[in-house]
Amino acid sequence: MTTSTGRRRLAVVTAGVRQPSTSRLLADQLAAAVRDELAGLGGQLETTVIEVRDHAHEVVDNTLTGFPAPALKQALDAVAAADGLVAVSPVFNAAYSGLFKAFFDVLPEGALYDKPVLVGATGGTARHSLTLEHALRPMFAYLRAVVLPTAVFAGPEDWAGEKVGDQDADSSGQAGALRGRISRAGRELAAEMHRREPVRVADPFALTTDFEQLRMNSKRG
Repeated sequence: MTTSTGRRRLAVVTAGVRQPSTSRLLADQLAAAVRDELAGLGGQLETTVIEVRDHAHEVVDNTLTGFPAPALKQALDAVAAADGLVAVSPVFNAAYSGLFKAFFDVLPEGALYDKPVLVGATGGTARHSLTLEHALRPMFAYLRAVVLPTAVFAGPEDWAGEKVGDQDADSSGQAGALRGRISRAGRELAAEMHRREPVRVADPFALTTDFEQLRMNSKRG
């Protein structure tokens, strides 16, 4: 097991459809927890936040044509190059949102292979928390990611005392419970990212064979 120090890259994908979004709020708090935990391990975090709603039309176009627009490609590349991923979706009809799923549908095959992923979800009732185990976790397992043990769901009662946009929620003990889950999940992802070597993204324009080898091969042919 390695415990390499240095900079790590975190991609944060959030598929909230409103502005402000509780999905974005949860994603930001998870990313902050990862940053703080990684700093305690002697590492630094570079975070890229991807609001899927900003790429909604490009995701649909990519689904139809098979080619991403430049802005979407940059977002997909950021996920592939990340050392860890935080993925948060709102829950609609007892499942992740179609926009969330569509984004990962256009991600290049193998981009999440062996990548540690922290999953989160938001919804209007605690019953939607089952989506984490019955929808999000299986999807990322199918994509061959390493889904961390702690998944975080936040319902309306969990935001008590938290600020969402310009609105302050009522106060209750639920907010403290949510913060505890966020801290535990952030600790798990930070530890997993810290113990691994940083992701190295291959340069698609790099030569895998030098010119001399190419010349020798052409002579043999």
